[in-house]
Amino acid sequence: MNVAKWLLLAFLALPLAELAAFVALAAAWGFVPALALLIGLSLAGGVILRWAGGHHVQRVRVAMRDGFARQDFTAFSADGPGGLTLLGGLLLAIPGLITGAIGLLVLLVPLWHALGGALGRRPPVASPDGVVDLEPEQWRRVDDPRLPGQNRDGAGR
Repeated sequence: MNVAKWLLLAFLALPLAELAAFVALAAAWGFVPALALLIGLSLAGGVILRWAGGHHVQRVRVAMRDGFARQDFTAFSADGPGGLTLLGGLLLAIPGLITGAIGLLVLLVPLWHALGGALGRRPPVASPDGVVDLEPEQWRRVDDPRLPGQNRDGAGR
């Protein structure tokens, strides 16, 4: 079976898995708490999408207004904490316990980056000119033997 068939099968099996998860949680906790959790996850996803989606739309508007003069397409990139926040919010907004759990796991990555920055352990971020500043213990010098002006011991001529 190719990947498309597996994805279609998983997409069709997801509602059954969500229903089974809800029935199991309702049997363990009761119907009202399980339903409250399901509604709470969906509302949290909507709030996250409204907050993060608004910022993403604003970045796209600014990029389009500037006419892409800088050739900076970060407003459209789906990687990084912004894209993960949107994906996590979307997964939370879809009613279901399995998608909600996956959405919470996806949201842990941007949360981890935000907490790392608050605790002083911010990951290195590239500046607009592409330079990444690292602490001295985070890098080591490796000379490229193909570059002119370097001999075998790494010193310039």
